[in-house]
Order: sequence, then C-alpha cells, then structure tokens
Amino acid sequence: MKIAAAAYPLDRFDRWADYAGKQVAWVREAAQAGADLLVFPEYARMELAALQGAAHDLEASLHAASDLAEKADHLMADLAQGYGVHILCPSGPVFDEDRARPVNRAWLLGPDPQAPFIAYQDKQVMTRFERETWNVIPGDPLEVIETPLGRIGILICYDAEFPLLARRLADEGAEILLVPSCTDSAHGYNRVRIGAMARALENQCVVVQSPTVGDAPWSPAIDENVGAAGIFGPPDLGFPEDGILAQGALNEPGWVIAEIDRAAIARVRAEGQVLNHAHWPESAARAEMP
Repeated sequence: MKIAAAAYPLDRFDRWADYAGKQVAWVREAAQAGADLLVFPEYARMELAALQGAAHDLEASLHAASDLAEKADHLMADLAQGYGVHILCPSGPVFDEDRARPVNRAWLLGPDPQAPFIAYQDKQVMTRFERETWNVIPGDPLEVIETPLGRIGILICYDAEFPLLARRLADEGAEILLVPSCTDSAHGYNRVRIGAMARALENQCVVVQSPTVGDAPWSPAIDENVGAAGIFGPPDLGFPEDGILAQGALNEPGWVIAEIDRAAIARVRAEGQVLNHAHWPESAARAEMP
C-alpha cells in the first residue's frame, strides 16, 4: 500500500465552500497518486476558527473549531468514500459533554459507506502551551485501530516523544504509527521527527509524520509552523540504511508518499540484525534491576 503524509499549509477562509474546496483538492491529489492512507497534521482543524471570525482569540478559536469539527469530519468521510481511501483527519479541539475543557482529537476514516468513522484518537500528553496557556486537556486513552490496511496507532505530536506510549501500541499489535504534528520552531519539529524515527527503531514499525508548515499570522495558536513530512522505518533488514522511506523538504507544502509492505514489518521483527521489538521486555527488566 501507499501512505501519503501531508506537509500542510494553513489558510484563512471566510467561506465554508473555500475550506471544503481545499480539502477536496488535497485528498484528490493524494488519491490520484495512488495513496491508500492519507495523513493530515495536528491542529490543521484550526482553519475552521476563522470561518466564525474567532481565529484571533485563543479561547474563542477553540470553541469555533470544535463547533465545526463534526461538519468537517463528515466532509472528509465523504471524500474517503468517494476516493476509496483511508484518511487521518486533521486534529483539533473537541468539547465533549462530560469535560469542561477541550481535547485534541483526530478521527481515522475509511471508505466503507456503512461505517466510515473507524475510530478517533485523543492526544495523551499536553505541551506547555496546551496546558499552561490554552488549557487543552488529555482525552481518551490510546488504542490500536484494526483496519484493512493493518493495525494502526496514533500518537499526536508530543506523544511521539514518549517511548512508553508507542510501546503500549506496539505491544497491542500496532504495525504503523501515525504522528500528526504542529510545531512552531525547528527545535520542536526535530524533537518530533527524532522521536518518530526512534519509535520506528524501537518498535520495528513504520511511523508517519505529517506537519503543519508556514505562517498563519491570523491565529495566535498556530501562527508559526515548521516541519517536513516524513515516513520512517527501522534502519534494518528490508528498509533504507537511514530508516527514511520518504521525506520532504523543510517547510515545503505538499504530499510525501511511500510504499509500505506490512510483510516487511513482520520480517524485520522476526529476522532483523537486531530484534528491538522482541527484546524490549528484556531491556525493561534490566532497567529495573538494582
């Protein structure tokens, strides 16, 4: 199968039709390139805040983006069905009835018209900005998502910097980890990129990073964005020497696409020069020794 990771620039829209047109164009381009799974970045859903004239205010933008989240997800569900692809939607704030503050949530959608909404994943660990300034909170726990493309886990941005979160998903059978990200500096981007590559090494799996890119001065929440889309595997049997299956140029908008073979993941886990995935329990036990 082919996986497409978006390096996604953020635009300000005054009309829903313009926002929808952008989503249609992006999905169409990746689908026509043969992608089976499309990955959009963290907080790209904040484009919705401008539609209600609330992008300039941190608190109001959370509510505005949440108000339109369901409509935006249904748009993506229609596109997933129309183009016969799976889509990790842009993440964004969602206010649930049982929570006083929003979570950062991304839906994974599929082409089945009877059940296009496969599962959602909430971010687990909040950055300093999210917890100290924006008051976005952790949501529902991690889960491995069963799909026709394989067993998928989602680590939203900062979550990818914590090995135990990825290991939880790997222990439960995840073969592919999706890492939508939104970082405002080269430091932040590289932290997530290095984390994504380390998680691919440790768990002998494929990790996909999709970042926001470019400036969005109309929003104090996502005003600066630095990143490059990348698709990574373990630097071992059947994978590139540096583990990079595909990577775009820094801050260059567009899709990065790589062909993924699930059998190669199973093979490297069983026959690699090293067996990081299998030896993790041993390393954990050694770490706990006095």
